[in-house]
Order: sequence, then structure tokens, then C-alpha cells
Amino acid sequence: MNLLIAALGVLGVASSGPLIAGTLGATSVTALAIAFWRNALAAVIMAAPVAIKEPRQFAQITRRELGWSVVAAVALAFHFACFITALQLTSVAAATALVCLQSAWIAVFQLFRGTRHRWPVLAGLGIAFAGVVAITGFDMGSSPEALLGDILALAGGALAGLYTLAGGKARQSMGIGTYTALCYGMCAALVAVMALVGGQQLTGFDAGGWLGILAITVCAQLVGHTAFNHLLATMSPLVVSMIILLEIPGAAVLAAVFLAEALPAGIYAGLGLILAGLTVVVAGQRRDRAEAHRREAELGAD
Repeated sequence: MNLLIAALGVLGVASSGPLIAGTLGATSVTALAIAFWRNALAAVIMAAPVAIKEPRQFAQITRRELGWSVVAAVALAFHFACFITALQLTSVAAATALVCLQSAWIAVFQLFRGTRHRWPVLAGLGIAFAGVVAITGFDMGSSPEALLGDILALAGGALAGLYTLAGGKARQSMGIGTYTALCYGMCAALVAVMALVGGQQLTGFDAGGWLGILAITVCAQLVGHTAFNHLLATMSPLVVSMIILLEIPGAAVLAAVFLAEALPAGIYAGLGLILAGLTVVVAGQRRDRAEAHRREAELGAD
């Protein structure tokens, strides 16, 4: 079941780039309007079943759950702000590659929290990032504007990693409906404030614009983000973030099919490297867990 959910999640987030590019290019919809409505609509849709069937879940949210949900929502909102701005300042390839370093950021965050990754996990990360480079390249801009965009994309990756880690903490005890409704709702509120400060309109679009927003909400937010938030209850944030790397070849294929963009030359080699890196990381983490269980058993026997 997790494999099917992961596949749906990859397909959902992979559709995000082509759908956003098509909507921004063909309509008057603003970037922050897309970020606002995809979160606001998804929050309402995810909250409805919980409010109808188990409304007490919202009243039973603990301070710990609320705290981690707030961290996730703030990180997600600023991730959108950084990444969208980066796309306007630097190349799409550089912005995408830098944002996808979220797996590395998660490994760094876990290191500061006392987690020691063995060499197979680190090797798997390296192999996967080689795949990212093979597909996107790191064609960094040399102008001050492009450099600022690269820095914002890098910050966006760190914020995406923080969002995933915080979501993993919240999902240890929160249901998927309760967590996503709370996280997406708070994220939408923060993005609305950003849009107000930045002077970006959130309404007044034509029918094509609203159709694009609806498609992005269903595909990227409800299917993509929610699938990965579901997996956080049973998978480590590091593995989930590495699965998200498959968004890169997925988005390239969808852009080629629906936007007539040329496929990157290294897409097949890159896809193979990402899958190989993911396999190495999963195997390494399994060995780590097995070793931890063995040590616990030995201590219990003593």
C-alpha cells in the first residue's frame, strides 16, 4: 500500500511544475494566489470528513501536536515564498536542483539532533544527488540577481526539509485529516499575509485561472503533499524526502507531454541514479534499525 501511495504522491507533486507554469503563463493568476488557494481549499477538503465523523479530534489536539503543526505550516509557507521568488530570479534548473537538496538538509538537521548516519545512507544521498545534477544541471547564474535566486532556492530546500521533519513529528500521534487541515490552513493564512504585503491579488481571475488553481489543488496538494504526509507516519522523513526527488524526472516527462518541452538529455541516467540512491538509503536505514533492535535486545537480556 505504501508503494502505491508513494507513486501517487510522486505523480501529484510532479504535476505541480507543469500545472503552475501553464497557469501562470496563460492566465492572470499570481504565484502567491496559487500557493494560497491550493492550501486553503485542501485544508477545507481535508477538514470536512474529520469535522463530520470525529469533530472531537480538533478539540483534542495537544500542545505538542499544535507546536509541530505550526512549525510545519510556517516552514511550508516560507518554502513557497522562497521557491517562487527564486524561479523569477534564477534558472528553473538551478532552482529545482537546489530546492531538492531538502534530503541533505534533513540529514544535517538530524545530525544536530544526535542522529548519526552510517556511510551507506550518506553514499545513497550522494548517488541520488548525482542523479539530480544529471537531469537538471547546476547551471548557476553569475549575476547578483541569479545568485540571490540560488540562495533563496537553497533556503527553500532547507524549509522543505524542516516542513517534512516537523510533519513527521506531528504525524506520530495525529491523524492525516487533522494534521493536514491544521497545517494547510495555517499555511494559507500566512501566504495570504505575504500576498497582502507583496501586493499580489488573490481573486479576480478568469475561468481558466480558477480551473488551473483547482487542478493544482487536486493534483499537487491533495494527492501529492497529502500522500507524503500520510507516509510520514510509517516512513522516516529522510526516505520520504528522497522519494520526492522522483518529482524531478516526473515533472520533466509531464512537461514534455503537456507543454511540448524537450526532455533533459540526462533524464534516464538521472532517474536510475535517484532510484539507486533511494535503494541504498532504505537498505542502510533498515540495517541501522536492525542494529538498534539487536542492541536493545542485548541490553534487555542483561
